[in-house]
Amino acid sequence: MTWTMNSCFVTVAILFLWRVEEMAEACSCSPAHPQQAFCNSDVVIRARVVGVQEVDAGNDIYGHPIKRIKYDIKQIKMFKGPTHDIDAVYTAPSSAVCGVTLDYNGRKEYLIAGKIEADGTMHITLCDFIEQWEVLSATQKKSLTLRYENGCDCKITRCTSVPCMINSPTECLWTDWVMEKTVNGEQAKHYACIKRSDDSCAWYRGSAPPKKDFLDIEDP
Repeated sequence: MTWTMNSCFVTVAILFLWRVEEMAEACSCSPAHPQQAFCNSDVVIRARVVGVQEVDAGNDIYGHPIKRIKYDIKQIKMFKGPTHDIDAVYTAPSSAVCGVTLDYNGRKEYLIAGKIEADGTMHITLCDFIEQWEVLSATQKKSLTLRYENGCDCKITRCTSVPCMINSPTECLWTDWVMEKTVNGEQAKHYACIKRSDDSCAWYRGSAPPKKDFLDIEDP
């Protein structure tokens, strides 16, 4: 009886530790407005994935091999990044460690934002802004050319619960979550946070040069 109880305890302990390890390895990201994602990325491109393979990426500190998924891509347009074309992007092999799964039959086009590693390769994670091109709004597509970049000096502050406020005139309050219960709401799809002539920042709808179509910084 004692042996059975001890065995059960050991089994429960192992399962508990396994679950803790699993949770520790889970990917967690803070939502970002598309403009924030653009400004924080080294590279932003429109591309089609044409191939995939698992590759070795050296060893970890314990000598264990590190695997990466390599997506071969055909770059269609670069909105931000180096002068040369990107022909591949790398990601972790599992979503638990923020790996990204892309359709690689060459039919879908993606907007892919990511980082440049020390070796010059482009790396992407679930925390980066990666979306099918066809689902982006017209404003998001047009803002990739100049609008987002022109607002990189502004700060977008996400409101998660009311009341919420800004601390500086150079901030825009992002209220999609409290207003629509989604981070892909009206402000994410149709607005950019743009610096005005007095160096304050405000939401602007559309992609034409800002005139009067600003959303006051106090408004949702």
